[in-house]
Formats: sequence, C-alpha cells, structure tokens
Amino acid sequence: MIDRVRRNGSALVLAAALARTGLTALRALSPGGRERWERQNHAGRTVDLYAGPACAAAAAAGTARVRPAVGLAVLAAGTCGAYDDVAGAGDDRRGFRAHLAALRDGEVTSGTVKLFGISAAGLAVGAALKERPLDRVLAGVVVAGAAHFVNLVDVRPGRAAAAVLALGAPGLLRAGPGAETAAVAMGAAAAVLPDDLAERTMLGDTGAHALGAALGAAVVAGNGRTGLAAHAVALVAAAALGERVSEAARRSLG
Repeated sequence: MIDRVRRNGSALVLAAALARTGLTALRALSPGGRERWERQNHAGRTVDLYAGPACAAAAAAGTARVRPAVGLAVLAAGTCGAYDDVAGAGDDRRGFRAHLAALRDGEVTSGTVKLFGISAAGLAVGAALKERPLDRVLAGVVVAGAAHFVNLVDVRPGRAAAAVLALGAPGLLRAGPGAETAAVAMGAAAAVLPDDLAERTMLGDTGAHALGAALGAAVVAGNGRTGLAAHAVALVAAAALGERVSEAARRSLG
C-alpha cells in the first residue's frame, strides 16, 4: 500500500513538474513567433496554446516510464491533436459525422486525420496490453474514446483539465500500472489548470487528446473484458451525443 502510494505520488509530481517546465519554456521561447501560438477563446480573449504540447510531452514521458508503448500512443495522440490545432484552425466542422461526411465527398480534413491516427494509437495500446483480439479492439475504443471525450469537454476554461482530474482519481485506488498512468495524466492536468482557469492558456486538441489517451490507457491497464466493454459503451455513447456532452460542459461550474 505504501509503495503504491509512493509510486503514484512520484508519477504525479514528475508529470506536473515536466508540464510546468514545458509551459514555462515554451512561453519564454515561443518557437515560430508568439502569434503562431495565440488563439481567441470563447469569450474573445487571447490565450496561448502552450499548455497543449507541455501536457502532451509530460504525459508521454510519464506514461513511457510505466509502459513505453503507452508513452508512444500518448505522443501520437498529442501529435494528431497538434496537426488539427494547426491545419484545422479555420475549420468550423466538429464531430465525427462532419469529418466522415467530408471524407465521403473526397476531402480529407484534419479532423479525419486525427480520428484515424488516434484510433490507430488506441489499437496499438490494445495490442501491447491485451492478449485476446476482442480485448485489444475494446482497448482501442477506450483509448480513442477517452481522448475524444476530453476534447469534447474542452469548451470552457479549465473544463478538460478538471475532467481529467475527476476521471483519473478513481484509478489511483487500483493496484498496478493503471494507477501510475492515471497519476501521470492528473499531474500534467493539475500543473496547467490554474493558467487554464485564468484564461492565460488552453489545452487545445494537442493537450486534450494526449491527456485523454493517457486516461484511456489507465482504464485499459486496470480492467478486464467486462470493465473494458462498459467503458467502451459509455465512451461511444458520449461520442454519439457529442454536442450534448459539450453543452453540459459549457453549463457546468457556471
């Protein structure tokens, strides 16, 4: 018990330190110029995107210490999100249906690239952590679905990071690598939450998808088939009700 608490605490603190260091470094360096990193939030205020890559890098590094394959998948999810942050900045289409409809018309949107990229990353986690084909598929759904869910609630300052903290906390009670993976996601989210709430920064697709993928990997590591199936059903339902989920996040906490 004491060893588990120590491991989880170390994972959380390390991820928080890495995310905070990354956020500070990116603000100081602003690679490519400050304007490249600026966006308008829902209230029309200018915020930066530094929290996204800072959290993605911290989550990838932290989860790689627990399981290298998970670290690579988290990095892949963050990279797909970063591509959408850049290439899809002017695209108002949201949700699977819009991007798949565009694909049927012969247009490959940044959202489509993100969808298939993160799905592939989820399946890679399933292949690394599970032995049976069905379990691997369910694991892929959970990882991709969790990444999408965190992005769905990233509609107001602090919502996504707070969701990561709330959803990750129960995972800390489990034994095994799932708890450490959840701790990593929580540490990275906690490190940027104050700046997110203060509307100085935002996670963007980069941070939301990376943290969500880490949460999904924690679920995969800590559950058997029944648990995976239950989480997969819930996440698919959330994706199908995407706009309602986002609206609920907008209304929460005022």
